Amino acid sequence: MRFEYHLHVFHSPRFQSVVDEAIKFFNESPVHRLPPPVRFVGAGVYALYYVGSFNLYTRIVRLNLESESQPIYVGKAVPPGWRTSRSQEKDAKVLYRRLQEHSRSIQQAANLAIGDFRCRFMILGGIESDLVVPVEAELIRRYSPLWNSVIDGFGNHDPGSGRYSQAKSEWDVLHPGRPWAEKLTGESPRLDEVVRKVQQSLSGLS
Repeated sequence: MRFEYHLHVFHSPRFQSVVDEAIKFFNESPVHRLPPPVRFVGAGVYALYYVGSFNLYTRIVRLNLESESQPIYVGKAVPPGWRTSRSQEKDAKVLYRRLQEHSRSIQQAANLAIGDFRCRFMILGGIESDLVVPVEAELIRRYSPLWNSVIDGFGNHDPGSGRYSQAKSEWDVLHPGRPWAEKLTGESPRLDEVVRKVQQSLSGLS
């Protein structure tokens, strides 16, 4: 049988319009300090915004002073088993817990302050939970958040006993202080190289 590539390629303008609708809702949702003041139930997508005085991030801060418009990190939170529809955590506070985890990482960093961060999030339940992955991907494409697209490691977790031979991530080199990261003994990136990557990446921000 003859192979015809175009017969296997699916396109849907309606799908893009739904993602655009979700992004619009996300960008119009309220902004809170990190972590949010109230525990809440649900999974979804979130963004973190920086408004502090860390010198390398001056261009990001400038964009966020009047209205939070340039996330430094975008992520998602879903219950275990979500992909296979086996999750039993119907009332799980997975999105809130993820924001709490990020708060702890920031608080442990020697050169960051939790009071300099804001967050925006969108809760997606029911059939809308299928939008978690495409909305997160679209936000990353649109905004190229620094801690997603340039500096890796912010979302990392303690690898556990016996695995500390790994190297520190770029994020932990730039923002030292997480106790478990200080135990890592692998050859880490050089600070001056990480700084140069940040400067080059942010040079295009107006």
